[in-house]
Amino acid sequence: MNRGMVLQFMAGAGSALLLVAAGVVFWSNRAQPDESHAPPAPIARAAETDIDASTPAQPPAADERTREQRRFDRADRDNDGRITLAELTYPRQRAFARLDVNHDGRLSFEEWAVRTLTKFSTADANHDASLSREEFATTAPHRRTPARQARCNCAPQAPAQPPADDSEGEN
Repeated sequence: MNRGMVLQFMAGAGSALLLVAAGVVFWSNRAQPDESHAPPAPIARAAETDIDASTPAQPPAADERTREQRRFDRADRDNDGRITLAELTYPRQRAFARLDVNHDGRLSFEEWAVRTLTKFSTADANHDASLSREEFATTAPHRRTPARQARCNCAPQAPAQPPADDSEGEN
């Protein structure tokens, strides 16, 4: 390697490092939030309740029980620390009783399929014993709210207000 090649190599490496440093500086400046576009601070809700505003809000206490302990407690209906067969099958017995319309202790096909049959007859708007694409689309199941969201008592957050633009009147 001669001296000219070494100088070319050093110049190339130096310019590459300079470009990388400029990119890092540019990226870090773009990553910092602009203070003029910061969303407004959330409204303090301490005035609405009897909570002292000087103390920070505490999250609810976590349940000390494990998932299996909670599952056991749900099944142990009389809270005696033991699960009987009747306690274990109770949810299924209730579901069976709801389906057994004539209470004869047996499920006929019609009793078992009553929801499907009702859904079909409701969707069949022209009563031709068949569903068109439009009629079938009305049978789509409705989405339920996930259980965690339904149990959440979190306060809804207000949508962020756009910043006031002071430059409109200036020219």
